[in-house]
Amino acid sequence: MPAGTGEIRVMSYNVRSLRDDRDALVRIVRHCAPDLLCVQEAPRFLRWRHAAAEFARECGLVVITGGGTAAGQLLLGDLRVRVRRTHDVLLPRTPGLRQRAMVAAVVEVGGAEFAVAGTRLGLDAAERAGHAEVVLRRLAELGPEHRVLAGDFGEPAGRPGWDRLAGELRDGYVVAPQGSEFTAPRRDPGRRLDGVFASEDIEVLGCGVPDDIGDADYAAAAEHRPVLATLRVPVA
Repeated sequence: MPAGTGEIRVMSYNVRSLRDDRDALVRIVRHCAPDLLCVQEAPRFLRWRHAAAEFARECGLVVITGGGTAAGQLLLGDLRVRVRRTHDVLLPRTPGLRQRAMVAAVVEVGGAEFAVAGTRLGLDAAERAGHAEVVLRRLAELGPEHRVLAGDFGEPAGRPGWDRLAGELRDGYVVAPQGSEFTAPRRDPGRRLDGVFASEDIEVLGCGVPDDIGDADYAAAAEHRPVLATLRVPVA
């Protein structure tokens, strides 16, 4: 059900370049009805702009920013979202490792203005820790005091990168767990690698993997299971 007045739904999903069961993936996104969808591993090569726009249309959303120019990070939104400005940031690259990035925007939804960013951190622990610092700094530089960060962080709580993020922003699942905790692997998940973080001033109403979607769709749709957070952002 779409968010009510004053509530904003932010979803994070690693879609593995849309290589899995696309119908299941779209069903999941439409069921969750996010206002903002932070996509990791979106199509980034041949005709990626067309692929991103088509996926957004199927989900009932529009492209805000990202895609091939942001190493496969993509930000989608519904028509409630008014976009003030966008920023795609390539994170420092470690030789021999894949380029990582973050997508970010300053948006207004229902009278609440805030910064939102999505990212996917790397496979190397030292790189993840460094990228967490950059992501936090660049998110803060966007300006609004209200901030939301969503993504595939490549490690669970208790590891340096995740804990650095949680030291500055609140881990939505810890604040208001709702649904399941674990996001990976997609079949019989046992690790929480994906999450939504929010600044202290944002009320987290619920955050987690929706538990009203069947395991068959989750197993078919993508590499990880998604995280959905319902937030209440202060209105100026």
